[in-house]
Amino acid sequence: MLENIRLSFQGIWSHKMRSLLTMLGIIIGIASIMAIVSTIKGTNDQIKEQLIGSGRNTVNVQLKQGGRDYSDDFSSSSSSSTTPQVSQDAIEQILALKEVENVTAYVSGYPGEGVFYGADGISNATIYGIDTAYLDTMGYTVRYGRGFIPSDYKNYRSVILLDQTAASKLFGRADPLGKSVEISGVPFTIIGIIAEQKVQTTQINSVEDYYSNLSDSDGSLYIPRASWPLLFQYDVVENVTVKAVNTDSMTRAGQKAAQILNSYLPDTSSATAAKYSAENLLEQTASKQALATATQRQLILVALISLLVGGIGVMNIMLVSVTERISEIGLKKAIGAPKSAILAQFLTEAAVLTSMGGLLGVISGIVVSQIIHRVYGLAVGIDVTFSAIAVIVSMGIGLIFGFFPSVRAANMDPIEALRRE
Repeated sequence: MLENIRLSFQGIWSHKMRSLLTMLGIIIGIASIMAIVSTIKGTNDQIKEQLIGSGRNTVNVQLKQGGRDYSDDFSSSSSSSTTPQVSQDAIEQILALKEVENVTAYVSGYPGEGVFYGADGISNATIYGIDTAYLDTMGYTVRYGRGFIPSDYKNYRSVILLDQTAASKLFGRADPLGKSVEISGVPFTIIGIIAEQKVQTTQINSVEDYYSNLSDSDGSLYIPRASWPLLFQYDVVENVTVKAVNTDSMTRAGQKAAQILNSYLPDTSSATAAKYSAENLLEQTASKQALATATQRQLILVALISLLVGGIGVMNIMLVSVTERISEIGLKKAIGAPKSAILAQFLTEAAVLTSMGGLLGVISGIVVSQIIHRVYGLAVGIDVTFSAIAVIVSMGIGLIFGFFPSVRAANMDPIEALRRE
């Protein structure tokens, strides 16, 4: 076998240009498929990152009514005039689930008159009333200053955390720690600046995405949940976010959390009743990935035609090689070389030729993928396993399309071969 491989490389090297042209179909086919597969993988990874949250494994459990997000407008038409609240008992039950790593309940709203520091102010910010588990669950960390401590909740302190966007809008490059901002006439002392542990890149692919991103342009502010009544003198819907132990547990964690929360509601049987529902991010991800993959698989079928053309080219050049080496074949058979040895020699040469083409195709595909990423900004991802499979497939093409010429060489009559020479 090693001798056959050595002879194959020797033959390829002695006909460098012919060998390269023969491999060209394989190289183009493998490179095309590699580029497409890399784009598929990159797109799927990007979809998963955008929907699932880049490894945070969080699931939102929202209060719904009539198929829409619950709002206080429903209270006037429902049997209960009180906005449902999340109890501490429910939080503890959710936290006890084996699929759940952490859970947070929080409220959110918008400052009616804005947030002011002296003459400077922002009006397009979101205010959150959070519990002690919020930052860890949502993947935030305190960059400098401190977070909330139990006494902040116990004593209803008017303290506040800012994200980096809000801090920059209000204070520029100045240090905001210890300064006070005014919200609805109530002063809040800034005790810390927070940021996401993993920075998310905002994808803007439509007008809706643009306005959604624009609505958060002034950043976010966070106060203790207990201090929320200082700003809003009415009940608001509490949001619940569950952090699963891993990505695969997200769906079950969200569904079980919704069941626990619904068990504390007075009535969830009627169609118009308010009840909690968990978003199924994995299902959304799979649906979007399937759509992207189905579209790009059609391109793979087109690229496979190049491999077919390349295989025909290999068979053609191997037939030429057999014709050129009639005397060699006749001499080997005359001194006792069996058919299997001749067959193995030519099959090995075909496999080596297409394997080299496959390897060059993989390298070319990676280069093309990076060019696509830099020029068009599309996400790409290199699949090492598929790269190895591509080389193996190219070798298989050599064995398939090299079989007929190899059999022809193995069945050649040595007397006729020597006579023709």
